[in-house]
Amino acid sequence: MNSLIKTSTQVLFSALLLSSAISYSQPADNVKLYKNGMVVCAYPDASQVGVDILKKGGNAVDAAVAVQFALAVTLPEAGNIGGGGFMVFRPVKGMPATLDFREKAPASANTNMFLDAAGNVVPDMSISTHQASGVPGSVDGMVQAHAKYGKLKWADLVQPAIDLARKGFKITTHLANDLNRSAESFKTLNPGKNYFLKDTPWQAGDLLVQEDLANTLEQIRDKGRAGFYEGKVANQLAEEMKSGNGKITLQDLKDYHAVWRKPIIGKYKDYKIITMPPPSSGGIALLQLLKSVEKYPLHRWGYNQDSTVQLIVEAERRVYADRSKYLGDPDFFKVPVDSLLNPEYITSRMKSFNWDKATPSSEINPGTFAGYESDQTTHYSIVDRDGNSVSITTTLNGGFGSKIVVKGAGFLLNNEMDDFSAKAGVPNMFGLTGGKANSIQPGKRMLSSMTPTIVEKDGKLFMVVGTPGGSTIITSVFQTILNVIEFDQQMQQAVESKRFHHQWLPDQVNIETDATLSTEVKEKLKQKGYKLVVTGASGRVDAILVTKGMLQGGADPRGDDTAIGW
Repeated sequence: MNSLIKTSTQVLFSALLLSSAISYSQPADNVKLYKNGMVVCAYPDASQVGVDILKKGGNAVDAAVAVQFALAVTLPEAGNIGGGGFMVFRPVKGMPATLDFREKAPASANTNMFLDAAGNVVPDMSISTHQASGVPGSVDGMVQAHAKYGKLKWADLVQPAIDLARKGFKITTHLANDLNRSAESFKTLNPGKNYFLKDTPWQAGDLLVQEDLANTLEQIRDKGRAGFYEGKVANQLAEEMKSGNGKITLQDLKDYHAVWRKPIIGKYKDYKIITMPPPSSGGIALLQLLKSVEKYPLHRWGYNQDSTVQLIVEAERRVYADRSKYLGDPDFFKVPVDSLLNPEYITSRMKSFNWDKATPSSEINPGTFAGYESDQTTHYSIVDRDGNSVSITTTLNGGFGSKIVVKGAGFLLNNEMDDFSAKAGVPNMFGLTGGKANSIQPGKRMLSSMTPTIVEKDGKLFMVVGTPGGSTIITSVFQTILNVIEFDQQMQQAVESKRFHHQWLPDQVNIETDATLSTEVKEKLKQKGYKLVVTGASGRVDAILVTKGMLQGGADPRGDDTAIGW
């Protein structure tokens, strides 16, 4: 095994003393610092729930469980009990761990399930039908995380979400707009149900009450895993599937289990990167990107300057090409982790890079190596009083998932089956292509871009980071890390900074606004053959930076994201 990557069983971590953590740069005068803990997540009510748990003596995992369920209530676009995700955990003492609670294909799923008789992909079948849903993993993931690391009682962690669902909470302008935009889909896809619907348009300050969801959460509170995967809720989910020819059965639910996996661990200069292994593509891609740019003087070039952008785009182009072929569920496909992260391989991939012109994606194929025989999400970062840290990204896939609500249970179904390759070379909803490694198979986990990550410096906690954003997740995390390490940005500034994105295909550089890059930089890039396209907001990064024993939060203003510390 090369020196770039080491599994968690090979790396001994020194005990973390949060008070001795080292920062890259001094905080600005207006940066808020906290000592005892912090939660940064996508909705203010959920952030408060997490901090309340920390104040009651809960650790980072306790807070994470509470936030997960609170987001299932307050952030229906992406927070969930009907989806899945990934957790990276770094304890103060002991080994880091990663938990894969990604959804799985039902037992009756098959490779060609989204193709018509002519072998063509049926439009929207993998997005807005009952067949679009994988077997949910979030509840089992939280149960397993709590059983292994939690301190407080399970019921106390679920109760805040129940209260939010039953009593209701005041929605923001952002959530009101999302609910209004999806109203027609909710009506069409949920005949005989009235979830998320009202007679007049939603407005900021309206109270959203979810009685059925509260009842479901009570089952989970009282019965743990069995409260979701067996009994009343499981029967409701199975009946919902039958009503729309869906594939998830009671047996699929009973058979689902989250999996503890060895973290992907690598280095960027003096920093240790702890991140998610497959079936997330994020960890491998992030380390490939960091290694691709490591030897270049990014600090001297500066943030979003032409050389910086060109280098990053060319690295992203090559990494996403590799993703299309080599990444998938490691339980079904041998992912060549060591080969993809070999420094010599990464260097060889960048040799075709020409400073004088853009490299056409048509000339970039997935790499080869000796001996080798595949946007709506949410993220939260948490650090507790002792310095334990959790980075979790969780999702329904599309906004509000499939937009189908389980009748009587009140929770949304995911449309994660779209993250499989329905057909080799045909892009999914995020424009990502794939092949055999990510083909549909019964019981298989679909490939993901989620990149929950924890960064160390000198053996001490440095940063907790992650984001939603579909295919832009990897590049958003990558650029946020560089913003802090290379461009001396504080955490909030690093999160707010404008981002750009390239994913091999289509061959274009996505920028958030015309102001993402200066006029001069844009002209230089265009002259070299780069196609720049304004595509809107990229990711919603939620992150925490440790600065001399104090915590800085970075909550993305692109959403309702909120950092709360104490």
